Amino acid sequence: MTAIKHALQRDIFTPNDERLLSIVNVCKAGKKKKNCFLCATVTTERPVQVKVVKVKKSDKGDFYKRQMAWELRDLTEVDAKDANKENPEFDLHFEKVYRWVASSTAEKNSFICCIWKLNQRYLRKKVEFVNVSAQLLEELPKAEESVPSSENQSVAGGDEDALDDYQELNTREEQDIEGMMEVCEYAISNAEAFAEKLSKELQVLDGANIQSIMASEKQVNILMQLLDEALTEVDTIEGKLSSYEEMLQSVKDQMDQISQSNRLIQISNSNNDKLLDEIQFLVNHMDLSRGHIRALQEGDLSSPKGIEACINASEALLQCMSVALRPGHDKLAAVKQQQMLFCELRDAFARRLTNHLNNVFVHQFNHFSHFKMTIPQFYRSSCLSLPGHDQSSTLSQHTADLTLPKHSPLHRDLLRYAKLMEWLKNTQREKYDGLSRTYVDYMSRLYEREIKDFFEGAKIKMAGTTKEPKGKFGLHGSSGKLTGSTSSLNKLAVQGSSSRRSQSSSLLDMGNMSASDLDVADRTKFDKIFEQVLSELEPLCLAEQDFIIKFFKLQQQVPLAQAEVDDTDGGTSSRPPANEHRHSISSERDMVRFMMNKIFQSIETELNSLIALGDKMDSFHSLYMLVKMSHHVWTAENVDPASYLSTTLGNVLVTVKRNFDKCIQGQIRAMEEVKISKKSKVGILAFVTSFEEFAELAETIFRNAERRGDLDKAYSKLIRAVFFNVEKVANESQKTPRDVVMMENFHHIFSTLSRLKISCLESERREAKHKYTEHLQAYVITSLGQPLEKLNHFFEGVEARVAQGVREEEVSYQLAFSKQELRKVIKEYPGKEVKKGLDNLYKKVDKHLCEEESLLQVVWHSMQDEFIRQYKHFEGLIGRCYPGSGITMDFTIQDMLEYFSSIAQSH
Repeated sequence: MTAIKHALQRDIFTPNDERLLSIVNVCKAGKKKKNCFLCATVTTERPVQVKVVKVKKSDKGDFYKRQMAWELRDLTEVDAKDANKENPEFDLHFEKVYRWVASSTAEKNSFICCIWKLNQRYLRKKVEFVNVSAQLLEELPKAEESVPSSENQSVAGGDEDALDDYQELNTREEQDIEGMMEVCEYAISNAEAFAEKLSKELQVLDGANIQSIMASEKQVNILMQLLDEALTEVDTIEGKLSSYEEMLQSVKDQMDQISQSNRLIQISNSNNDKLLDEIQFLVNHMDLSRGHIRALQEGDLSSPKGIEACINASEALLQCMSVALRPGHDKLAAVKQQQMLFCELRDAFARRLTNHLNNVFVHQFNHFSHFKMTIPQFYRSSCLSLPGHDQSSTLSQHTADLTLPKHSPLHRDLLRYAKLMEWLKNTQREKYDGLSRTYVDYMSRLYEREIKDFFEGAKIKMAGTTKEPKGKFGLHGSSGKLTGSTSSLNKLAVQGSSSRRSQSSSLLDMGNMSASDLDVADRTKFDKIFEQVLSELEPLCLAEQDFIIKFFKLQQQVPLAQAEVDDTDGGTSSRPPANEHRHSISSERDMVRFMMNKIFQSIETELNSLIALGDKMDSFHSLYMLVKMSHHVWTAENVDPASYLSTTLGNVLVTVKRNFDKCIQGQIRAMEEVKISKKSKVGILAFVTSFEEFAELAETIFRNAERRGDLDKAYSKLIRAVFFNVEKVANESQKTPRDVVMMENFHHIFSTLSRLKISCLESERREAKHKYTEHLQAYVITSLGQPLEKLNHFFEGVEARVAQGVREEEVSYQLAFSKQELRKVIKEYPGKEVKKGLDNLYKKVDKHLCEEESLLQVVWHSMQDEFIRQYKHFEGLIGRCYPGSGITMDFTIQDMLEYFSSIAQSH
């Protein structure tokens, strides 16, 4: 690369007055490798021009030619592709993007470093460098310091810095040098002699300078004489100054006396100013206006103006009481009297505020609960047991519409007192705690009634979704025994239903109903009701929690306790000690949760009751509830992970997950309890069909759900149970061959999994396909041994002799396997007999297979292929073991194809 660099400098850049700083061997990315060189150059003349030049080697010779050049100021971005890994690719953004691949990462880094230095030097950091390692750029200054500038090893060229240190001669210096060179004839021809001459002349000038200094000794003596005269004059002046000092000493004593008097006057004035400042401080910080006192004593706490006046007055009172007194202030009688006044105003206003807020709580509670009280509780509860009764006429409008009353008017009215509650919290903690307990007591009773009515309406609507039972068999529970055959299953169907069905447990004593009797419309309606319940509870709890935080000023920094103020008669302080105010709750967040738990103590119980009802109606409801509850828990945790709503819904989610697991275990238990009939064929097992229905429903419900992992685990458990119990039923089957049971059911499972495309069951899908294929082949091979039984036995004997070492062409000499014996066996299987045997085989296979899976033609086609394979095998043995005998089968492959086709068409 060094030789190439010298060649390019000599042949291309030196003729153009340019200097080559860096070079990199590149080719265009994504195209055939046509190598070229990118060169970073600067001009040798000022102003300096910086360019990036593309140089290409000539095709017809060993020389290089300049192909393209770009100004560095046109470069906008350098993209090194990856700052962490070695990558030879990089992009240069000029008027368009040029993509290059360097021959090595080291060359690319060296070239980018050169561009970076030129950018720093000439373009003032105009070019943007992307995906370039910061460590690489940081090492540049260190590398430059360690390399001598004389060696010219810097990428940007050390001689650029040397150019900046060079200083040109001015005009006068040039004229002087030219004059000296004109005087000396050999100044140019013999530079050493010229330099020696200049040195000698310099020595002569130095000697003359020393002679001049020695000639000035007389002048120095005259100067010393003048200095002596000046010293005499100075002594005279010092004598006069001493006499003046003695005269001023008396004046100084008098001035000291005057200064002492002035200092005493200043001290007196300073004391007066400080006293005035102290008085002004006490007046400014401990004076409460008459308007504030009147507001605290008589302010109207029911009007907005009165509340605003009370807020301003309470804040002013708190500022007066919390002022930091200076040392000695507490001993002043006026200060003590003012502090007693503040304590009386604080206590009186706190009592008045507490009584007013208590009355507000009672009034608001009575107002919001009035319409609830107009409907007797016994009448509302009796609506559940009256058949055909219109629930909307007995429950409140909110309950009929399945909505919860909004308490925003109550919150809006009470939030006007939020600043007064904060003042009460900072001054009278006991009264503040009492008000919070009162609020919690009233609101818990109000919410308990509203939530109870709300959930009663939800239960009525859920119960209304239940229809007459259809007797459909479900994986999650059955009270009857299931038989494996299609005929016995049809006996269990209700009024022409072709699916396998059985009855299940009862629902809340409302009649015997199967857990999967609800159709898709009923389940969708249940899902909407459950979602409506959660959607109503979520904003209700969040609004109440937000109100509690704002009204009671929780989850904020607790202000410092007010300084204790003692009575003048030496009594106890106006505020109890701080340890008496310590609450059993450790933090304000815990206090919010404590209040929310008290207010909404019935929500978790009612939700669990509603979940139990839905689970009894249909255990598949646990799938809907798991998805909906998980989504609402996730939403609540995003808003506030420590909120009451998040904690409560999380607890309920545990119950829903438990019900979901119980549903899965019930389905597995139902599979294990399946019994098959000994007199009829098995067909597609009921739990295989039910697993298909479960998977279809689950895929619909869990689409884009957060708890997809729970469903995948349930799938894994169910499919393992299905596989195990299919094999168990197949082993116990007496009427239907084991291979048929396995083949049909695993074909159905494979079809189901292929259609639903459940990713977590991909291995089970392949396993089901393998088992289906394996048992199909086993059944075909087992069945085909019967139509040509003697021929099979004969050729098995032939193969046995060959395996014992008898040569194939000598088998015909064995007495038991002679040509005559072969002809006898072949005569026993004419075409008509073979067709008759195949017809009987078709009828037998038809009896084994069920109509639902439609595998008869598949099995028959497989038997045809297997029969043809055996026929070809027999013909091959005849050709090898009985060569030249002319023995052939009585029927051909074409005859066999016609037999199979005609038999299939006739049936």
